[in-house]
Amino acid sequence: MLALVLLSLLAEEPMHPYRMHEMIKERGKDKIANVGARNSVYQTIDRLVRAELIAVRETARDERRPERTVYEITDTGWAALREWTADMLSAPAREYPEFPAALASVMVLAPEDVTARLERRAADLRTAMAADREAMTVVPDLPRLFLLDEEYSIAVREAELAWVEGVLAALRSGELTWSAAWIREVAERFA
Repeated sequence: MLALVLLSLLAEEPMHPYRMHEMIKERGKDKIANVGARNSVYQTIDRLVRAELIAVRETARDERRPERTVYEITDTGWAALREWTADMLSAPAREYPEFPAALASVMVLAPEDVTARLERRAADLRTAMAADREAMTVVPDLPRLFLLDEEYSIAVREAELAWVEGVLAALRSGELTWSAAWIREVAERFA
C-alpha cells in the first residue's frame, strides 16, 4: 500500500521523502499505509527507484539542512500506478483480517466475556468514526474526490458497528449463548 500512496503523491508533483512522509500524515493516509517508522518511506522509495517507477529529479544542498533528494514519477511509474489502482478498484482482495478470525474462535470465551469485548469494540468503532468525520472537515471545501477513502472507512465502520450491535443484542437477550457442554454436543453431532 505504501508504494501506491507514494506514487500517488509523486503523481501530484516531485518531492523529497520527508515531504512525502508529512503529506501522508497530514492527509490521514497513515490509516491505509503504515508509516510509523520513517525509514519505511525511504525503504519503499529505494524499491520504487530500483523498479524504475520513480527517479531522482534533483539533489539539493542547503548549508543549514541535510542534502535533500527530490523524486519524480516515471512513465513506467504512471503506468504501474494506473494498473494497480484499476486492479484494486475492480476486484476485492483476499485479505486476512483479525476480527473474523477471532469470531471463528469466539466459543473459547464465555458469552459474558465476548459481550464485554464487543461492547469495547463498539465504543472504539464509534470513536474512530467520529475521528474520521472530524478529519473530513479539517480542510474546508476539499473536493469529495479526495475524501473517498475516508467515506469508505466510515461506511465500513458503520456496517461493522451495526453488525456488532446486533450480536450484542442477541448476547444480552440470551438468544446467542453457549457452554462447554453445548459445544461438545454440537461437535459430536456434526463429527
